Amino acid sequence: MTKAVKKQALGRGLSALLKDPENDIKSVEDKNADKVVGNIIELEIDAIEINPFQPRTNFNEETLQELSTSIKELGVIQPITVRKLDYNKYQLISGERRLRASKMAGLETVPAYIRLANDNESLVMALVENIQRHDLDPIEIALSYQRLIDEIQLTQEQMSDRVGKKRSTIANYLRLLKLDPIIQTGIRDGFISMGHGRAIINIEDQDAQANIYQKIVSGNLSVRETEALVKAYQESLKPGADKNTTVKANGFAVEEEQKKSITEFFGAKVDVKVDAKGKGKITIPFHSEEDFNRIIKLIKG
Repeated sequence: MTKAVKKQALGRGLSALLKDPENDIKSVEDKNADKVVGNIIELEIDAIEINPFQPRTNFNEETLQELSTSIKELGVIQPITVRKLDYNKYQLISGERRLRASKMAGLETVPAYIRLANDNESLVMALVENIQRHDLDPIEIALSYQRLIDEIQLTQEQMSDRVGKKRSTIANYLRLLKLDPIIQTGIRDGFISMGHGRAIINIEDQDAQANIYQKIVSGNLSVRETEALVKAYQESLKPGADKNTTVKANGFAVEEEQKKSITEFFGAKVDVKVDAKGKGKITIPFHSEEDFNRIIKLIKG
């Protein structure tokens, strides 16, 4: 929480700096420009105009509303990028969906990265220096890599040379940005690790991602336990994984959807059997002592 408050306070302080008529920063040579390049700044939404050359003109209202709801709950996780045009006047470079959704959410300001007229190399240097810091969380590092791709058009190979990291390492960070925003927030707040995130990203369905994330947090699951949970979920989706028909006996029925829910909860292919009298048993397989302990954690809640 302290970390988030610190960032917001910094953004507001820089906003005041930019709105000082006697200190209008337009170039990287101007005084205090080094405080702007590479930093997150809270900008008034009304001071930002849409880029007239934006190739995307169609925005799905339903997905915008979903993003707006997410922003109301979690804030804007990934700042937009703008270009400074004049005193307190900016033009959007990237992040139009986030800007539109922020307006729908009733926000008056939005976190933004500001590009100056000649800050290209300065921005690269600032981002590379930022990535090398040890106090950044994995999502912050991923966002810095993404900015180098979006704004400087660096390839992953070029970034590898600039920051001294393997291309596969960079790719692993970037994949985290495909996670559900709630899970990204969980990584930033330290509820789960990057290893947990890398396991969850193998699931495409974001609702399923969120469901597994809740199990990790509530059960305090390790990365290996999470990987087992993800594997079991993926196995349950394979063709033929649910060949058994509805289990029925003595007027009592266990629906396949119920069996699937139990399987997803325990992260193991659960077997349900019912006899003619309606009595039965649930069998939960495990593959190691660690897997057994994971299941016990889930049962205890």
